[in-house]
Amino acid sequence: MSEAHAGGVRPLGLGGRRDGALFVPDRPGAATSAPLIVALHGAGGTASQMIDLLIESAETYGIILLAPESRERTWDVITGTFGPDVSFIDRALQDVFQHHAIDPNKIAVAGFSDGASYALSLGLTNATLFSDILAFSPGFMAPAQQDGQPRIFISHGINDQVLPVDRCSRRLAPVLRKRGYSLDYREFDGGHTVPLEMVSAAIVRFLG
Repeated sequence: MSEAHAGGVRPLGLGGRRDGALFVPDRPGAATSAPLIVALHGAGGTASQMIDLLIESAETYGIILLAPESRERTWDVITGTFGPDVSFIDRALQDVFQHHAIDPNKIAVAGFSDGASYALSLGLTNATLFSDILAFSPGFMAPAQQDGQPRIFISHGINDQVLPVDRCSRRLAPVLRKRGYSLDYREFDGGHTVPLEMVSAAIVRFLG
């Protein structure tokens, strides 16, 4: 493993115009391997969207956050199939693994909105890598295959006007349960957003 990156938020430095960010908690003297969350923004979003959402919990629990940005306005599977975004995420993961000791049993993929749909699709396809999927207001899932049994957390606002819960998570949850996945599904009184209590619940489950 190469010398670790310093604590704080820094650009990935891998993607040019659309790149991403890495957050490393400032835990001097920590010798153990750290949990990792790959955090995926919504359509038209940037890495800062997910860093801002998760950074308080990440600092508290010593979690490294990898927030790549999609190559185009949103993630490739939403517009067709897996492609350049997967390759970019792979490159970013390789860089993180090179510089940091990561707990191989505590790697989650998380996302909001389109990023949540991508997290479900990517996480179900790559469960040998991802132990957990944290999906905040997903629209759908389109895994290339179903590989293993990651734990899944889904939250969705009952007043969501962008991705209505009836058409989205209320359809996804029964399918996932029928397929035998360990699912924590929560609805909240709100719209297309991620309340802090949903973030806290997802993180606690991921680390539990």
